Amino acid sequence: MAAPIEDVLGYRFTNGDALKEALTHKSHAFENGTKKHNERLEFLGDSVLAVVVAHHLFEMYPDEDEGHLSKLKASLVSRATLARWAADIELGRYMLLGSGEESTGGRERPSILSNALEAVIGAVYLDGGFEEARKLLHRLFLDQRDKVVETDYKSGLQEIVQKQHKIPPSYILLETEGPDHDKTFTVKVMLGSKRLGVGSGKTKKEAEQAAAQDALSEMPRPNRDEA
Repeated sequence: MAAPIEDVLGYRFTNGDALKEALTHKSHAFENGTKKHNERLEFLGDSVLAVVVAHHLFEMYPDEDEGHLSKLKASLVSRATLARWAADIELGRYMLLGSGEESTGGRERPSILSNALEAVIGAVYLDGGFEEARKLLHRLFLDQRDKVVETDYKSGLQEIVQKQHKIPPSYILLETEGPDHDKTFTVKVMLGSKRLGVGSGKTKKEAEQAAAQDALSEMPRPNRDEA
């Protein structure tokens, strides 16, 4: 049996409606004839996340310049990273999804997971203030060193594929969803006719990184002697 979501987060909500809204995907809201879903909280949580991560990196790397800090920040707030963090706490199992999203694996879809995590951050901010949101992010993610890494999944995948097959992988746009101001791109990465991975993001570059990350996660780890 799954632990209650508040136990997972380590935070008790005064207003339970904020948490429910954060976990409600628009597909569920539309099916049930309500306007309450998590996109507004996602918008708020995105801004809170950016401030907390920027401050954390500013303190963590006192000798790095603005360019390097910006690169680190972009990696940490990317859809691929947020989806991984959300998967780590099994956020998908607590979400309210429409039947269509449920039947097509929505609980594991990176775009849904990353958006939901931002919405939860926004809900904690509204319910408990900035300090509670900051503590949540540090407790679950930022204070765990293995989760605060600078990762270029595309370069890593290309290096492996090029070495093994002598040709680079290719990236193909599968679909674009959402209005012009809030699009989500889904990309697949291919090796010839073989699909290696799929990923989503708010930009094509983010989606490509997510697809490369997905491909790398499916690859067997090499033995140390083979490295």
